[in-house]
Amino acid sequence: MRFVTLIIVVWLVIGAFAVFQRGYFDSAPENCAGVGTIALTVVAGPLNYAGVNPEVTDCQLPQPSE
Repeated sequence: MRFVTLIIVVWLVIGAFAVFQRGYFDSAPENCAGVGTIALTVVAGPLNYAGVNPEVTDCQLPQPSE
């Protein structure tokens, strides 16, 4: 079980490094698409270095009911 946890942590750290290299942390995302792109890049992990470039172009947040 510890080995699986270690693999997951390393995977996410590599994804966070990819986000850093792409400059996503330099400025705060202005909308939910920016946050989604950062989250997908972290989750993609090492796949970022295999050519995967996850990007969220549009998202709609639910509006509160009145």
